[in-house]
Amino acid sequence: MAQVPEPKDQWYVVQVLSGQEMKVQRSIARRMESEEMSDFIFEALVPTETVSEVRRGKKIETKRKFYPGYILINMHLLDDESRLIEKSWYFIQDTPGVINFAGAKNRPVPMRKREVESMLSQIQEREEGVTPKIQFEVGDTVKVADGPFEGQTGVVEEIDQDKGELLVSVDIFGRSTPVPLEYWQVERD
Repeated sequence: MAQVPEPKDQWYVVQVLSGQEMKVQRSIARRMESEEMSDFIFEALVPTETVSEVRRGKKIETKRKFYPGYILINMHLLDDESRLIEKSWYFIQDTPGVINFAGAKNRPVPMRKREVESMLSQIQEREEGVTPKIQFEVGDTVKVADGPFEGQTGVVEEIDQDKGELLVSVDIFGRSTPVPLEYWQVERD
């Protein structure tokens, strides 16, 4: 039998009702205090990323969950002998909106350490940056929606994912000229 991770190193994926991830997370946080569970439940995460898009000519940013229907919980659920700690188990199971622990019927399995590290670094990366809602490819025809070239049509020549920029060739005085634009400044033609 695999060794049980230390209490603070135990992470579990919990399936919840779709669209209620934030509500379940808030409920767990609120109940942790009132039911004095902070020695067993350490953190509940709803991984999100910021997505930018253009609507009606305006750049807007929204939050999008990248594991819809699931939350991640850092909790002490298994003791040193791999027995279920009932107090922790029932605390999560009795939370409104929770369906079950993912991956097991009656026996939750903690995520592997490397899975947790990878997931947490991915969450941090996505939360720090802004992802464009629409992905572009070289050769796509786009319409400039903002800036001095607004209304002009051009072709995507280069893409810089890290900066969220495109190099778009637009006609200026009858000549094709490459112009650097941010994702939110263009829309599909």
